[in-house]
Amino acid sequence: MKTYKIVITGQVQGVGFRPYVYTLAKQFNLKGTVSNNEEGVIICAHGSKDAVNEFYDTLINHPPKVSKIDEHYIVESESMIFQDFRIIPSKVESKLNLQLTPDFAICESCQQDISDPKNRRYNYPYTTCVDCGPRWAITKTFPFERHHTSMKEFDMCNHCQEEYSNPENRRFHSQTNSCSTCGIEMYLIDITGKKLEIDKNSIFNSVKEFLLNGSILAIKNTSGYLLCCDARNEAVVKNLRLKKNRPQKPFALLYPSLKLLKSHFQITNSQESSLVSPERPIVILPKLGSGHSEIASSVAPNLNQLGIMLPNSSLLQLIANEIDFPIVGTSGNISGSPILRDNDEAFEKLKSIADYFVQHDLDIIHPQDDSVLKFSQKYSERVLFRRSRGYAPNYFNFKNDSDKIIMAVGAHLKSTIAFLPNDYLYVSQYLGHLDNYDSYQRFVEIACDFISIFREDPQVILVDKHPAYQSTLYGKSFSKKFNAEVYEIQHHKAHFASVLAEHKLFEDSHDILGVVWDGTGFGDDQQIWGGEFFRYHNRGMQRVAHFEYYNWLANDKMAKNPKLSLLSLMDNQDESVLSKKFTTNELDIYETLKERNNLETSSVGRLFDAVASLLDICDYNSYEGEAAIKLENLVTQYDLKNCKAYVSVLEDGSIPTKIIINKIKDDVEEGIENSKIIINFLYTLASIILQIAKQQHITKIACSGGVFQNTMLIDMLKELARDDFELFFNRNLSPNDENISLGQMMYYLHGIDTK
Repeated sequence: MKTYKIVITGQVQGVGFRPYVYTLAKQFNLKGTVSNNEEGVIICAHGSKDAVNEFYDTLINHPPKVSKIDEHYIVESESMIFQDFRIIPSKVESKLNLQLTPDFAICESCQQDISDPKNRRYNYPYTTCVDCGPRWAITKTFPFERHHTSMKEFDMCNHCQEEYSNPENRRFHSQTNSCSTCGIEMYLIDITGKKLEIDKNSIFNSVKEFLLNGSILAIKNTSGYLLCCDARNEAVVKNLRLKKNRPQKPFALLYPSLKLLKSHFQITNSQESSLVSPERPIVILPKLGSGHSEIASSVAPNLNQLGIMLPNSSLLQLIANEIDFPIVGTSGNISGSPILRDNDEAFEKLKSIADYFVQHDLDIIHPQDDSVLKFSQKYSERVLFRRSRGYAPNYFNFKNDSDKIIMAVGAHLKSTIAFLPNDYLYVSQYLGHLDNYDSYQRFVEIACDFISIFREDPQVILVDKHPAYQSTLYGKSFSKKFNAEVYEIQHHKAHFASVLAEHKLFEDSHDILGVVWDGTGFGDDQQIWGGEFFRYHNRGMQRVAHFEYYNWLANDKMAKNPKLSLLSLMDNQDESVLSKKFTTNELDIYETLKERNNLETSSVGRLFDAVASLLDICDYNSYEGEAAIKLENLVTQYDLKNCKAYVSVLEDGSIPTKIIINKIKDDVEEGIENSKIIINFLYTLASIILQIAKQQHITKIACSGGVFQNTMLIDMLKELARDDFELFFNRNLSPNDENISLGQMMYYLHGIDTK
């Protein structure tokens, strides 16, 4: 008999790994120990060589379902005597070096427990086990042990302790284990702050009655607050819009069951798999069929798609058990602010919106919005719109070769922070727009939390080149505290680097074309970029083409007002269009601005805005990307054989932006329907990418930037490319500015443009 040391790293803490190892070791008659440490899971296994090897192979090939093994090895160690196999307390002997654990949606077993009147967890809204429950949301530090989380405040009762200690129980060593006797208390309050005297088992029936009676509820989920109401009630949905100051942006829906959802929507296997996955994101579904017709039109005004999720926690599942209709489930905040987590703060900020509050006494350390994704219609290409609960804060598929502690502070809109304190890379949840004070405070908090959790100070801080981004200003200020080096990275090059990183293309021997299209980014020539083409080769990124520049007018007002983009791309003399949108005085003022202006843009995002305005679809963006979303919304299918391109790439590689608008204007005047024009516009953009690739003699194309959230554009590009080109898109991060922090990190680590 020999003793072997087994080390396993990855997402292996807070996922039931140790109890799984314990049970498996018993099956193979092994003795020894298993514990967490600062690097992962450490196993000492004593037994025959064959038994230990078979145990090891089984463990690696069939790990716990929500774990993700990164690296593993087994070595023979000094022989030790063990009486049995035990789980022993974690030991932290050095600094933290493991992947963190995201939140997991409620599992099927816990769903059964809370729905069974004979089960002692019947109607207990914070039921979890080793396979499900909050993790990152309640984490103060690691390794993942109860006393390192906000569950520390809840001592387990005898029954829970027995489960925790019983190897035959699925709550064996479950760090979030609790029940109604010893655990988290849920209660209802009204808008006066008065706690309602309702029996625990009647609370969810009361929630149902409130919803049916047209009330708005602020519900504290385990990752933050949600604002909920009956999604069938047009009046209450409109009231929620009015109170939340959210005139157009679509609300997400919470469906009580997959069965009801399938009766209302046609869903693909990919969509269903995501809806029921441990991450349990919001999935954007097209309105196919008629079953969804009972949903209030104000849920997603003038859109042919809806964001849908299924219950992701015991609390939401118990509400779902009471209802047979969908409810609005939108982030609990004032529009533009981060999702709320604190009871008192939520009450103060939401009492003008909500009629009742469902609260509990578990502290949420890291609040997170629901993640959002969509699949393209033809090729089922998965596109993340928001990466948050369920996915953050790990980044997989990465090997660190740097000896520096690095923090990348990302962009200004849709901000995230990336941190590299050890062998692993961490990318925070979506943090919001930093022009909002509360979002900025949340951003600062996460930066400090990363440093506190890993006990490592950054030696290098990476920032965007834009001198006025709040993230850039913070990064430069923060660097002084740690005497850290500051490195500026151009916005669109960071986007490009994020795709190269996700697909491990930095070492590729072939040249790669980077296509980065978005709304705005500070260019190397001090102009506003957004329609860029780069060539990557051997650690170098060269800008090789871009959309022709046009005037950037009225600063940030241009992003809010699509008609300004149209004005910039058209001659003021074209009164047939512009006179409908501007007064004569306004046109004179903007003509003067054009003459004096020295700031221009190549933005494809603003080009989308201009097209939307020209087609009278959207003249004002009440939320980011509204015009582009409404453009895509008007088309559901296309046939490439019937598409035409408005322009071709010029010999010098430039794209005549203004001609695109003029050609579209001609089609409008000829009476061509909007849907056909939009299809031709998207076809034009897809064709341009392949034309540039051919001009540059490149067959590998990597696309990033918010424009590539347009799934029809992605499908068109894939269909046109066929087998002649290899296409790469962001897959584990959103193509929007959420990936900037990752791109900054990878740009720096691979020494781009430093030769």
